[in-house]
Amino acid sequence: LVFLGLALPGTQGRKIPRCEMVKILRQNGFEGFVGKTVADWMCLVKYESEYNTKAYHDNGPSRDYGIFQLNSKYWCNDGKTAGSANGCHISCSKFQDDNINDDIQCAKKIAQEARGLTPWYGWKNYCRGKDLSSFVKGC
Repeated sequence: LVFLGLALPGTQGRKIPRCEMVKILRQNGFEGFVGKTVADWMCLVKYESEYNTKAYHDNGPSRDYGIFQLNSKYWCNDGKTAGSANGCHISCSKFQDDNINDDIQCAKKIAQEARGLTPWYGWKNYCRGKDLSSFVKGC
């Protein structure tokens, strides 16, 4: 049973605690990036992945991967999605490990190109125009 317990975090992914995620975003220059706050990004991550590094969502012809739910049609190559543009020049599996540095770089590239967070439906549907202060409160 001890070995099973050790194996589970690798298969389920790591849920990054809220204040730890706030700290990571602040350290990586997300405050004010593309005119958005860390609270915007925290809300995005909450509704896209629940802070889970291994999050995965099947959209039919494409899939979303990792903490920022980066799509295989446009941003990464999963070997399954026909015509993938692979805009971040990376394997989608890299977005599902516990090292989120590559996820951060790709998410910032997407936001920069979009001039905001509109590519993410989680942000558009649940965060845009709302008071998001609770996402960073106490951190």
